[in-house]
Amino acid sequence: MSARDAAARQDGATVAHSGTAPTDLEAAIAAIRSGPQGPEVAAVFDFGGTVVDGFARPALLRRVLRPKASRTAATTLLGGIRNGLTDGEYGRFVHLSMHTLAGRSEAELDALGQRLFERCIYGRLYPEAWQLIRTHEAAGHTVVLATSLTRFQVAPAAAALGIEHVLYTPMATSEGILTGYVEGKTLWRNGKSDTVRNFAAARGIDLSRSFAYSDTLADLPLLSLVGHPVAVNPDRRLRVVAAEQDWSKVTFRPRQTPSPADYGRTIAGFAALLGGAFLGVIAKSYTRQRRKMADGLMTYATRGTLRAIGVRIRVSGAEHARAPRPAVFLFNHQSQFDVIIVPKVLAGGVTGIGKKELTRNPIFGPLMRFVGVTFIDRSNTAQAKAALAPVVETLRAGLSIAVAPEGHRSYTPSPLPFKKGAFHIALQAGVPVIPVVIRNAGEISWRNSMVARKGTVDVAILAPIDVSNWDPDDMDDEVEAVRQLYLDTLLNWPKTDAD
Repeated sequence: MSARDAAARQDGATVAHSGTAPTDLEAAIAAIRSGPQGPEVAAVFDFGGTVVDGFARPALLRRVLRPKASRTAATTLLGGIRNGLTDGEYGRFVHLSMHTLAGRSEAELDALGQRLFERCIYGRLYPEAWQLIRTHEAAGHTVVLATSLTRFQVAPAAAALGIEHVLYTPMATSEGILTGYVEGKTLWRNGKSDTVRNFAAARGIDLSRSFAYSDTLADLPLLSLVGHPVAVNPDRRLRVVAAEQDWSKVTFRPRQTPSPADYGRTIAGFAALLGGAFLGVIAKSYTRQRRKMADGLMTYATRGTLRAIGVRIRVSGAEHARAPRPAVFLFNHQSQFDVIIVPKVLAGGVTGIGKKELTRNPIFGPLMRFVGVTFIDRSNTAQAKAALAPVVETLRAGLSIAVAPEGHRSYTPSPLPFKKGAFHIALQAGVPVIPVVIRNAGEISWRNSMVARKGTVDVAILAPIDVSNWDPDDMDDEVEAVRQLYLDTLLNWPKTDAD
């Protein structure tokens, strides 16, 4: 089956995470899909409180940034990312920014902004905002991030979200050094709406058919500018205006840091992982077969871990996990706990490929070695290719493999570009690839976190894809089509087997 055929086989869509009654998010997505299409329609998003949950108090940054001067600048930048900023709060942010950032180079602040995104901001991106952005993109709309903040705060997040057009408050510079002044007007209140209006005029955008999203009454001029204003997590004042104007409203779940209970469950989960691994090996030791002991390890360890941390898994397309075998199972990778979720879903008869760095993990490293994971050094292409050669023989011997084709965990639900190694392996071994699409794992545990929250992870196992006719020297389009299946599935989630 081709990637295109596999896409056509996916069931119709529910966008709610719970699968229950329609939500305001579902209504917003339905309005996008049924409304005007094309690039002359814009979707304008505010940043703090709309795309990202703001920082009521800047995070402690001692372990993230040194020296102290960098922490001061970082605290200023994070402190400006707030939900529902008032005029006074924004004025104080601008004043503090001019004082704190003056004399620093743009290059230094760009690098600082990237580090803040990777350490602090990415985990506070609203997955609902990601879903709206991708839905607008699928409708061919011109997606715009319009913010009163500086580019140092928003550019890394915009890049990770794939937003090309970013409007922000520019800081004046002299030979690449910030002078301590704003260049022109800030994008606050009418300043933002005027900038959006000018942007739209320059690109032939029809604002009367466009969308705007914001959480703050300060963006009333922006919301009044478009034909489809949407109040996001509105406070009391904006809620009143939205009700009076009959504007749409959507509510996003708060992006909260782990609680003490989450830490407790995670510790219990790691204990269950180790205990389950031991019991699984003992339970199958009578067979004296390493493969059966490895399967026992994965069964007991994954089941115990998920129960301890309070994670439920809902599966769609479970029949594709069982047949055909052997196969190369490809999973999108956003969480450290994917290595628990995938073995649980595939239920034995599977090993994997992992990065060499995992061998240093005191918990996952030894367990992955026992179940036969092949570790590769991604910094050495020649060695990585040589290390993959035995994997082909593993498949030919009847054992499936699971691999994350992105090579790295992603910062957003969007899969990163796929590497081709797994597809070459499937082609050489004469086996299909089977996409395993994971939703919500990044909500259970953020990308760089080892702490898990309780909740539900959805997994869709798609129909197998025959790669036997692919050209090994020219498979870019086919690989991208497989990656597109993941995006399409994440936006149009199939019914689970329990539904």
